[in-house]
Amino acid sequence: MQQVLAMLYLWLKAGHVIFVIFWMAGLFMLPRFFVYHQEAPEGSPENAIWVDRERKLMKIIMWPALVVVWLLGLLLAMDIGAFAQGWFHLKLAFVLVLTAYHFWLASYAQQLAQGVRKLSGKKLRMLNEIPGIAAAVIVIMVIVKPF
Repeated sequence: MQQVLAMLYLWLKAGHVIFVIFWMAGLFMLPRFFVYHQEAPEGSPENAIWVDRERKLMKIIMWPALVVVWLLGLLLAMDIGAFAQGWFHLKLAFVLVLTAYHFWLASYAQQLAQGVRKLSGKKLRMLNEIPGIAAAVIVIMVIVKPF
């Protein structure tokens, strides 16, 4: 298994980065959709369009990207022995935060589809900073490996 992973390392890495980009795009885009969705009157055709857009973004891009990111990421981590390295532990913690954020976004999309609007546009805009901060920490851990 190790020899196969070593031969495929660069392909796994490229696939991982590509799907991270897809996933991050969704993590940035969905909260913005929520802001616009909440501005649409409940029960309006515009509201229904936002429900459909959010559902498609999750189903077509975000869920598949999340699965591929995790699968390829774990294979890469096994290949380079990252589980024993400090930088990887922090990276993994932030990936878990992003995964939890993803699940929260999916839950909030369901609430919006049911007409429940708990958060203001301002709070949603602030929550939209989570993936950017997490991405910055993850990139520093992977590139710099400070510990």
